[in-house]
Amino acid sequence: MSASDVVATQRPPTGTGKVRKTTFNEGTGRLAALLLSPTLIVLVLVVVYPIISALRESLYTSGQRVDADGFVIKGSEFVGLDNYTAIFSGETGERFWNAFYNTTFFTVTCVVLETVLGVAMALVMHKAFKGRAIVRASILVPWAIPTVVSALLWKWIFQADGAANALLGTQILWSTEGWQSVASVIVADTWKTAPFIGLLVLAGLQTIPDEVYEAAKVDGASPFQTFLKITLPLVKPALLVAVLFRILDTLRIFDLPFVLVGPNKQSVETLSILAYLEANQTRYGPAAAYATLLFLYVAIVAFVFVKLLGADVLGDAVQKKKTRKGKDRDSAPPGVALGSAAGMSGVGSGV
Repeated sequence: MSASDVVATQRPPTGTGKVRKTTFNEGTGRLAALLLSPTLIVLVLVVVYPIISALRESLYTSGQRVDADGFVIKGSEFVGLDNYTAIFSGETGERFWNAFYNTTFFTVTCVVLETVLGVAMALVMHKAFKGRAIVRASILVPWAIPTVVSALLWKWIFQADGAANALLGTQILWSTEGWQSVASVIVADTWKTAPFIGLLVLAGLQTIPDEVYEAAKVDGASPFQTFLKITLPLVKPALLVAVLFRILDTLRIFDLPFVLVGPNKQSVETLSILAYLEANQTRYGPAAAYATLLFLYVAIVAFVFVKLLGADVLGDAVQKKKTRKGKDRDSAPPGVALGSAAGMSGVGSGV
């Protein structure tokens, strides 16, 4: 063994006199760091640097303005937290809270509808029947369509002389202010992204052994009881991850209402649209402040979702349980461990 190898001695298993040794080569760590460095550099360039730049920009104001002496000045000026305080006051504050409400309402409504429809789609796609491949392909088509193309498609459907009014027998102006524009966005977003949840739930359903359902059927469980007691708990990890992804995506909704209904529509204006409109008017400081608040909102929602609902996003729950069990076993007194091993041996021999 070379001098760069570090030898770690572990506690031997109970009842054995052998000592297991593991080695860690420092060169392996250097190689891992070398291989990960391109990815880390890209993440710094496309994630960390833009976030820091947005935070910095939110503390400045730019463009032409008139100073206290009446002179026109250009460029950026440090204003501290003025961009943030201005968001919550006056007409700007009313517009911000309206956009905040619209963002939250779209997130809650769309994610709930998409979850229900996605689980139903997954259950249908999971069944074995003739033509299942065609059904799976047709269900996944809406999710494969780009969002802008989907928005243009639904904009054509919701025209005054479009298919929606022809089917309903009405003359609703779907792209004007009011409940109809909100309903059009919800319908379009649910139609497009419900297959995404269905796809992830389907992957979770395919990991459930058939023996579990056969045992439930033998015990006389109804289909509803089977779904509630077996399918839903076993598919919960995949479902929670899918719901988390959809929540984070819907909180940043921009392109669908912007293309389908249009900008400057109070009923569908979201935080992302508000930040874009500010930046489009070269008010980069307030736009960066809006974007920063949206970033904090998304981060807080993700943290609360993971903590309260227990979504195992990183897949480390099982590993933590194994580590905890190993520590409990290692910390147990030798007499207790030997007694437990002898009891297990006695039970096995009695059987």
